Amino acid sequence: MNILSRFAAVRRGLLFGLLGLGLLAGVPAQAQTLEKVKKSGELRIGVAPGDPWYYRDPATGQWTGVGVLMGEQIAKNIGVKMVPVETTWANSVAGLQSGQFDVMFVLDATEERKRAIDFPAAPMLWYAQGVLAKDGLVVKNWSDLDKPTVRVGVALGTATDRDLTKRLPNAKIERFTNTDETVAAFNAGRVDAIGFYHSVLTIAYSKIKKGSVQIPQPVVAIATSAGVRKEQDPAFRDMLDEQFKKLYASGQTQALYAQYLKTKGLDPDKMPGVTKESLEK
Repeated sequence: MNILSRFAAVRRGLLFGLLGLGLLAGVPAQAQTLEKVKKSGELRIGVAPGDPWYYRDPATGQWTGVGVLMGEQIAKNIGVKMVPVETTWANSVAGLQSGQFDVMFVLDATEERKRAIDFPAAPMLWYAQGVLAKDGLVVKNWSDLDKPTVRVGVALGTATDRDLTKRLPNAKIERFTNTDETVAAFNAGRVDAIGFYHSVLTIAYSKIKKGSVQIPQPVVAIATSAGVRKEQDPAFRDMLDEQFKKLYASGQTQALYAQYLKTKGLDPDKMPGVTKESLEK
């Protein structure tokens, strides 16, 4: 090895040592997300099939949904363009970590996910455990369903299945392979009600126009958020946190949800909303 080669090797070793000690922490290995978004003029959001959050029109190929509307609104607020990047729910965390997209809206901040990615502190919106009940079946309280004569459909193995199995020990719980089969059973009159999160039930109602979406007491409300990469500088996460707070407090979050429901031919005033306050009324 000549002198130049040895010198280069020493420099590399010193550099790696400094990096390991964190002495070069002020020199980022790559631009942080907020900086990249502003420089590129684009906010890339992960989108995956899951109405009402994300929906791709089969006729046009265009993505819409509450998550897309939220992305468009925040992009407008910070002076950039929203760009949808197709992914899957299973790939959401890996897609964020690898930089395929900057944010994925309507991603619940589970403990497992929080170990891998970051989340704003403020909720984006709320959804609740609800039921789509047949006409004439009023479900003010969960106890209204807890009767041997009431057939309640659920998707097998879901959180709703587990919750309602405990909550309704006297009801006849009918389990189906997935949500589509559960909705089909309700539409065919094989069950009196189906349980799931109210946002999904609202979309089911928009397709079959049968029954009514109800939120029984006590309300089981769940906050959802948006996933972002873990970064040394949390500026992007904190920006989203402030945006969520302002949009929620101003009523714009609910307005975006209402805007999307109208595209499904629904009257948003007759459907449960996505704020904790409205769900718990």
